[in-house]
Amino acid sequence: MSPLSAQETSNISTLMAPTFLLVGLPGLEAAPSWWSVPLITIYLLSAFGNGTILWIIALEPTLHRPMYFFLFLLSVSDVGLATVLMPTLLGLAFADAHTVPASACLLQMFFIHVFSVMESSVLLAMAFDRAVAICRPLHYPVILTNGVISKIAVAIAFRCLSLHLPLPILLARMPYCRPQVLTHSYCLHPDMARLACPEAWGAVYSLVVVLSAMALDPLLIFFSYGLIGRALQGVGSAEDRWKAGQTCAAHLSAVLLFYIPMILLALIDRFKLPLPPPAHTLLSYVHFLLPPLMNPVLYSVKMKEIREKILKRLLPTKVGCA
Repeated sequence: MSPLSAQETSNISTLMAPTFLLVGLPGLEAAPSWWSVPLITIYLLSAFGNGTILWIIALEPTLHRPMYFFLFLLSVSDVGLATVLMPTLLGLAFADAHTVPASACLLQMFFIHVFSVMESSVLLAMAFDRAVAICRPLHYPVILTNGVISKIAVAIAFRCLSLHLPLPILLARMPYCRPQVLTHSYCLHPDMARLACPEAWGAVYSLVVVLSAMALDPLLIFFSYGLIGRALQGVGSAEDRWKAGQTCAAHLSAVLLFYIPMILLALIDRFKLPLPPPAHTLLSYVHFLLPPLMNPVLYSVKMKEIREKILKRLLPTKVGCA
């Protein structure tokens, strides 16, 4: 019997195999232990920075306000995202473990997208908070009541969990026409869905769910900033405009840090741009690992109240004397 042609092979569908194969970081396969050092350092710094934000907001009654509640949720999503990435990253770094069980891969994929969409949703809620505070300052306490904040938190949880819970179930049941080799060091939905057969309807649902959040949220965020910019034009003095703009600086930095690498990755994949594999992989690492590392720094530096409360807790005598 003659061997099957490539075309015939691509038309053969099978159920999901028990394992997936991860590629690791191109160019560093020969020295996996070397890149474990920056990975562990980034994770520990991210956990420490976000843990500090969570700690100070939880302990300080004066920070129990909508803006800081959303910052609390942002730190939760950052810690969760960095944590869920580590098992496969460190497995590759320490043990050169390229094979991951399908169940573990589906679980990691689910939580990566849950925390990613949670971060995107929180950034959108923070943009809404800033837009109300600047465009309708007198109505801010009436609009963003505790009840409204609770409803926003429930909506974020519902969006993250209920919409994404079917994803691993659909991926597990879809027929696969390609070898289960992933192009990243962790399990991502687009990476897994592209291995399914073209007629698999579950892949369409999965793609719509993922893109609906990651495409809609940045549009609404930048629309909010359009409203903020228009409101700032009506502010009397340049000093007042600067003060109002400073309240948005940390959030806008976090938005750009989160969305720019994601948009670049989407454009590269969409238009098949000739980017070297190490650069493509590094950009995906930047998208997932840089926001958890930098967000605590941005908010500690840009938000005076957070910075002062941290210093007050760490150096109570010096701050009190000052």
